[in-house]
Amino acid sequence: MQRFCTCSCYYTDNIFLEQYKLHVRFTSEEQFNTEYQHILQSLGCTTDTQYNAVLEKIRAEVERRRDLSAQSAKRKSIIRETYKPLHQHVYSLQESYLAPEFVEIVKYSRGDGASTDGMLELITIEAAPRVYRFPVFTQEFCNDLLEELEHFEHSEAPKGRPNTMNNYGILLNELGFDEGLIAPLRELYLKPLCALLYPDCGGKWLDSHKAFIVKYALGEDLDLSYHYDNAEVTLNLSLGKHFTEGNLYFGDMRQVPLSETECVEVEHHVTEALLHRGQQMHGALPITSGCRWNLVIWMRASRQRNRLCPMCDRTPRLQPSDGYGDGFTQEDAGLCALT
Repeated sequence: MQRFCTCSCYYTDNIFLEQYKLHVRFTSEEQFNTEYQHILQSLGCTTDTQYNAVLEKIRAEVERRRDLSAQSAKRKSIIRETYKPLHQHVYSLQESYLAPEFVEIVKYSRGDGASTDGMLELITIEAAPRVYRFPVFTQEFCNDLLEELEHFEHSEAPKGRPNTMNNYGILLNELGFDEGLIAPLRELYLKPLCALLYPDCGGKWLDSHKAFIVKYALGEDLDLSYHYDNAEVTLNLSLGKHFTEGNLYFGDMRQVPLSETECVEVEHHVTEALLHRGQQMHGALPITSGCRWNLVIWMRASRQRNRLCPMCDRTPRLQPSDGYGDGFTQEDAGLCALT
C-alpha cells in the first residue's frame, strides 16, 4: 500500500507576491533578505514599511499552507453537513455528459493499435507547441455544472481558495466532486490520451490530481501571471459564461530562459479544453467584460515526481498528507516509491 505525500518545499517555495508578480522562496528572514531584497527594491518595494508588509504576507501564507489540510477537512465536513446541491447529477460522471468528439478520441486512444500520430490526426487543433484543444463536455452539462458552482458560491458554506494566484474559485474536492466526477474523468478518459500525447511527462502514469475552479470577473481576478503548474499534465476547460478577451498564452518549458521564449496567444472556447504539459509556462490575459469560469485539473504522476520534485528541482523530502497530497507517494515502510 502507498499513501500520497507532499514535498516539504510546499512550505517554503513558490510563494507568489501578487503586487510584484514574483515567486519567492522563504526559509528564514536572513535567506530572504539576501536573495530578494535587491530584486524587490528594483520592483518598487523601496521603504521599510513596504518590505515589512511583504514579510508579513509571506509569513501568513506559510502559516496558511501549514494549516491547509486541517482547514480543508473542516470546510469539507461543514459543506457535507450543511450544503444542499442544486444539481446532484453533476457530481457523478456519465458518458452522456461528454462531447461526442471527445468520446471518439478517447475510444481511439484505448485501442490496441493507437499511436501518437493517429491521435494527432483526430485532435485537429494544436493551439501552441504541444498544447491541444478539443471539446470535453456538452454545452448542457457545462450549463448545469456552472449553475451548481454558482449556487455553491452564493451559499453560506465555507470556501477555500484554489492557490496563491487565484483568489476566487472553488476547491472541488471540498465540494465532493473528486470521487464521482474528476477521478473517473482522469483515469478512464484523460489518462489514455495523455499516455499517447505526453509519454515523456509521465502521461501513462497519472495517478492523482488537484481539481479546482478559477473565476475571472471585473472587480475580482482579471488575469493570471506567467507561471507553471505543480503538475505533469494540466487540463484547463472553459465552462463559460459570457466574457470578452482573456486569451491564454503559452511559452516554452520553464527551464528555457524567458529571453529565448516566444509566447503564442490562444483563444479559449466554452466547452473546450486546453491540454498542456504542467511545466510549460503560461498565463491568462485580462478579461475586459463579463465573467469566466474555468475548470482546471492538475494531473500528477507519482512515478515521475518521486524522482524529482517539479517545484524545487530536488529529490522530494516527503511529508504525510491527506487525500492526494501533492502527488508524491510513499510506501508504508517509509520508503519512496521509485519504480
